[in-house]
Amino acid sequence: MIGHVLSCTLVAYGFARLRAPGKRVLFIILLATLMLPYPVVMIPQYIIFSRLDWVNSFKPLIIPTFFGNAFFIFLLRQFFMQIPNDLIDAAKMDGANLLQIIWHVIIPISRSAIATVAIFTFQFAWNDFLAPLIYLQDQSKYTLMLGLSFFRSSFEVNWAYLMAASLSVAAPIIILFFFTQRAFVAGITTGSLKE
Repeated sequence: MIGHVLSCTLVAYGFARLRAPGKRVLFIILLATLMLPYPVVMIPQYIIFSRLDWVNSFKPLIIPTFFGNAFFIFLLRQFFMQIPNDLIDAAKMDGANLLQIIWHVIIPISRSAIATVAIFTFQFAWNDFLAPLIYLQDQSKYTLMLGLSFFRSSFEVNWAYLMAASLSVAAPIIILFFFTQRAFVAGITTGSLKE
C-alpha cells in the first residue's frame, strides 16, 4: 500500500503539473498498459522474478508496487489537474521546492484521492489469490486467500468452516470501508476539492 501511494502520487503529479517534452506520449503509453490483461505479463514477470531468485519470497508481491500502477496514476492525475495553479504559484513565491509543494500543498488537498488509492490497494492486495499462488511455494508463507483454499478437498467441502473463515477474512475489508467511506466516495467522485 505504501509503495503504490508513494510512487503513484509522485508520477501522477509529474503528469499533471510538470512540463516535459513527450509527456503526453508517455501518458498515452501508460494508459495503454491498462489494456494488457494480467495473463499476458504473468509469464514474463515470473521469468524475471525467478532469475532474480525472488520466487518463494514476498519480494514479487511487494517490490513491484513501488513502480506505480497505471489506474492509480490516472486517478490521481485527474484529481491533481483540478487543483488551482494559484496554490502552487503561491508556494513557489514562498520559496518551496518541488517536494515541499507536493508534501505541503498537494497531499493535504488530495487526502481523499490518496485515501481512495490506499483503500483500493489494500483491497487488491488482501484479496489477491493468483500472485501469491504463483510466487509462494512454502505453505508457511501462504496468504489468507491461499489458506482459504485448504478448506476445499478433492472429495468434499466443509462449507461451515469455509463460510466462517471467509467471513473472518472479509471482515477487515468491510470494517475498513465503513470507517473510510466518506474519503472513498470523495476520492472517486473527483468533482470538487471540497471535503
